[in-house]
Amino acid sequence: MKQKKETHAQSHCERSVAIARLSNRTSDAITTQTSFARNDKRRAFTLAEGATHVGTCDNVRKSAFTLAEVLITLAIIGVVAAMTIPTLIANYKKSIVETKLATFYSTINQAIRLSEVDNGELVTWTYFSEEPIYDEEGIVTGYISSGTLAWFNRYLAPYLKIVKVEEDDLGGVLVYFHDGSLARFHASSTAFYPNASDYSGDLQNDIKKTGKKRFLFLFNHSSNSYFAYHHGKGMEPYMGGWDGTRESLLNHQRIGCSETVSNERAFCTKLIQMNNWKIPNDYPFEF
Repeated sequence: MKQKKETHAQSHCERSVAIARLSNRTSDAITTQTSFARNDKRRAFTLAEGATHVGTCDNVRKSAFTLAEVLITLAIIGVVAAMTIPTLIANYKKSIVETKLATFYSTINQAIRLSEVDNGELVTWTYFSEEPIYDEEGIVTGYISSGTLAWFNRYLAPYLKIVKVEEDDLGGVLVYFHDGSLARFHASSTAFYPNASDYSGDLQNDIKKTGKKRFLFLFNHSSNSYFAYHHGKGMEPYMGGWDGTRESLLNHQRIGCSETVSNERAFCTKLIQMNNWKIPNDYPFEF
């Protein structure tokens, strides 16, 4: 009767130890002498006949985590994740923009150098033109580019790896690249979109994206002083009217890289280029 009560009183851990003993039992009785140190005193004991394992259920229970400890750990992990994940995502988006800007700049100018071998120096190329668009009050609202597609097909298309080329309603040429980016070539400027899906076709809407999802370049071999920084250099960040200072890139009232400008943030591309195609720490916009 006493043995039956003891069997019912066994814990789950003790039953597991008993099973392990049975599985390791041999036909002969085995007596094992085991010693262990505690408080610098040596103690010895002999296992029961047929036993090959010592179960220490109390020690197992002491090493387990409590529910409160688990919940506190999860809460700490959640707080750390909430603080770091947005920063990691923003940095990742920034790195994509930086990489695609640098790639576009390098790829286009390499194509220009290759084209010069076949078509002569850049300053001799036939250039496309533009005509202003006026509203009912005689105010210029935009420009229509003419001859852009023919120019692109002659001078650049043979030297680029592209997905497709399209022409929009204003004579601009949309060039889709394999990395998912898009460049819109137009007489007034070349707008680069790191993600082609950000191009809407609505010029006024897209202008608001300049410096964030849209970046301006200019291909112009004109000797006009307004475009002096672009003369004969190929494709460069838009620098029309720039005085050569970093302060001007940030604070130009009409096209500076800031929230409040009267036109669009055309100088943002040059600001990034000056930092070796890395978005500077004081860049006014987040990604």
